Amino acid sequence: MSPVVFSAVLCSALLHAGWNSFVKGSARKDLATFSIVLAHVPVAIIGIMLSPTPDMASMGYLAAGSVLHVGYQLFLMRSYMHGDLSQIYPLARGLSPVLITIISLLFLNVSLNGIELSAIAIIATGIAMQARSAWKNQNAQSFLLAFATGCFIMGYSLVDGTGARIAGTALGFYSWLSILNAVLMVIYMAIFKPGLFRELRTVSPLNAAIGGAGSFCAYAIVIWACTQAPIALVSALRESSILFAILIARFVLKEEITRHRMLAVSLIATGVVLSRLGH
Repeated sequence: MSPVVFSAVLCSALLHAGWNSFVKGSARKDLATFSIVLAHVPVAIIGIMLSPTPDMASMGYLAAGSVLHVGYQLFLMRSYMHGDLSQIYPLARGLSPVLITIISLLFLNVSLNGIELSAIAIIATGIAMQARSAWKNQNAQSFLLAFATGCFIMGYSLVDGTGARIAGTALGFYSWLSILNAVLMVIYMAIFKPGLFRELRTVSPLNAAIGGAGSFCAYAIVIWACTQAPIALVSALRESSILFAILIARFVLKEEITRHRMLAVSLIATGVVLSRLGH
């Protein structure tokens, strides 16, 4: 992984932790999530204008990715209704690189060296500690919601990373995916939460625009990085967002961070450094 890709993914991680803290800190998690998804659309339109049309062979990945993103957003929203950012976020985000590594090695013919595998193993250890903490301190519902969120993250990471390579344009692929994602979310909300549309006017347009732009850019960078480096490695490095989320949780949301949780975060940080040294 080149220094440029490494730095870009770290920037993506910070942006991602930022918009997640916006959702967690909102009184209405469903309203905050919906407003961010809708705010993707103006940025996505710009991305479409600046990019070539994705190859038709990537259309299946585009459709599958949009469905997985909706599932991820709905489960993430529900997770934050039941648990702290510092508990839900590390478990949901940290689970995906471990699952992606297993699938990449077994089915995608991806090879990783010893240091890279060690890095992911260390990250997985930190995640396991976070999972244990979440299980002890939260009810089973929050744990299962976070776990399901992590599975959706794994799914869309593999689908989107592969789709972007086939599409021949990372930005174009994700821009079209964001539009379709927003359409599907509107349909879902119209069926199950029609009153949410009237409440959108209570959301600050500036906050929604910042959250939407940050969320869009965060993932657009990751999809581009997946065309430049192994998806498993990009996913593992991107989960350094856990470190940023912990800092935001402690100093912005004023959540209590235990020694056990800090040890888990330290292991994740060590894994992130190793992932950079391993290539």
